[in-house]
Amino acid sequence: MTSAQAKNWEDVKSYSLDTDDELELLTAQIECTLIWSGKEGWPMGVIVNFIYRDGTFWLTASEERPRIASIRKDPRVSIAVTSKGSSVKERRSITYKCNATVHSDRETLDRILPEFASAMRPGEPEKAEAFRTMLDSPGRVILELNPVTRIGFDSAKMWKAAEGARPSDSPSAAH
Repeated sequence: MTSAQAKNWEDVKSYSLDTDDELELLTAQIECTLIWSGKEGWPMGVIVNFIYRDGTFWLTASEERPRIASIRKDPRVSIAVTSKGSSVKERRSITYKCNATVHSDRETLDRILPEFASAMRPGEPEKAEAFRTMLDSPGRVILELNPVTRIGFDSAKMWKAAEGARPSDSPSAAH
């Protein structure tokens, strides 16, 4: 579909995010939407920070957040990541179904919190350490999310197949 002009967007499978572009997005972005099932079964979501390391997403929260009890009960979660607000110029997004593990052990906290804080305060070691100190509270937990499946989207592919619908601010536009 990307070589010929699209007639509509009923089938968008060919606009999937390639592996290299996926990694670029996950390296550039630190914010995602975490979605879980609430205690009454309704899907719930919140925007949170994350780091992505070796195929795993790492998030953190206070044990007192209602989502932690829900995730302990049903570890099936989803996360959605977009390029909005990152250094990635083209509009890209990816959603993962994941299995979550909630960690409260000192070893995991000591391993993940410094990396997490440094990613949130890049190039500012003093601020990263202050951030890590604030995070390292008695009820702190780490969420380990292991992807099961993914759905990716790359707008550059879609606009190539639908030049007439391309937004004027698209970075991949031919000038």
